[in-house]
Amino acid sequence: MIMMKKFDCNGKIGQSHGGTWEDLRARLRAVQASVEKGFEPNPEQEKAIFKERARRLAQEITEPEKAQDYLEVVGFHLGLEKYAIELTHVAEVYPLKDLTPLPQTPPFVLGIFNARGRIISVLDLKKLIGLPDVGLTNLNRVIVLRGGDMEFGILADSILGVKLIPVDTLQPSLPTLTGVKAEYFRGVTGDRIVVLDGKKILTDPKIIIHEKI
Repeated sequence: MIMMKKFDCNGKIGQSHGGTWEDLRARLRAVQASVEKGFEPNPEQEKAIFKERARRLAQEITEPEKAQDYLEVVGFHLGLEKYAIELTHVAEVYPLKDLTPLPQTPPFVLGIFNARGRIISVLDLKKLIGLPDVGLTNLNRVIVLRGGDMEFGILADSILGVKLIPVDTLQPSLPTLTGVKAEYFRGVTGDRIVVLDGKKILTDPKIIIHEKI
């Protein structure tokens, strides 16, 4: 009945800061490797990730170069444009495979797939924010978002990688953006990567679809 799967999750993956600069570099390298191959942790790995990130959250930043806040994001392509979303909202990254289309659903709903026994809906943000479709390739990935009691995937045309973005370098969204486009945008980096607001995407009532299938 409910396409966007609801669940009970006490852990969050990703954090804007925590630990030393070298710790962050090491963690980014590890996450980068996982994203590139399609991150599919088993339950024990997920538990270890939650525990380690909780430990890092409890540490105080002592290095001067970490005095400012950073966003830890995963970057990806939507069409010909570059986007990013905070790892705080990212649970897993999967290769796009075995996608089952659903009849009588909005155009932005691509279908569902089975992720280790969980049925997850996949949305195409390009259709929501007005970007042209470029078709599917073997580079496509599904970025699974989690927040509150919601879980669903968004289609990425390819993965750029994981990086840190200083919060104070983000520029406001472009003044030409209106409607649903502006709702999802958090800011733009100096190298033209659009940072999406994962919380707003996860809580937008327009994409929580209740449909009989």
